Parts: sequence; C-alpha cells; structure tokens
Amino acid sequence: MGHGPGGFDAATLYAYSLLQRDTAARVRVAFPVLGSSAGLAAEATVCAQLLQTVARGDNLVLEGSLRNRAEELRRR
Repeated sequence: MGHGPGGFDAATLYAYSLLQRDTAARVRVAFPVLGSSAGLAAEATVCAQLLQTVARGDNLVLEGSLRNRAEELRRR
C-alpha cells in the first residue's frame, strides 16, 4: 500500500489521460474508485501536485485540462 489517498494511482493515470477523452473515459470505467469520496480526494491531490509542476514549467500541455478538472472537483 502506498502513502497517498485511496485511488491515488488511478487518479494519476486519469490526470495524465485528460487530453485523450476516450482514454480518460476508459480509465474512469476501469477504476470505479475514482467516483468515491477517496477517489475524488485523490484526484484533487493529483491535480494540485501536477499544477505545481506546471508552475515550474513542466506538464504545460495539461494545464488547461487540470485547471478544468480541479474546478469541477471544487464545485462538488
């Protein structure tokens, strides 16, 4: 077991697949934990971590998708 919240690995895979809608949808189906409270917390954590990398100049291509997903999570 890792030290991150439940669903952290699935949330990471999902975040990196956001640019490919079909793949992102398949990840959500394959890992139903993403729809749970723990999964939503994991997604928020991953979005925050990846947005920090964007601020350092990495993962720039994901910025818009990450910000959109973070906003969706914030509204929940």
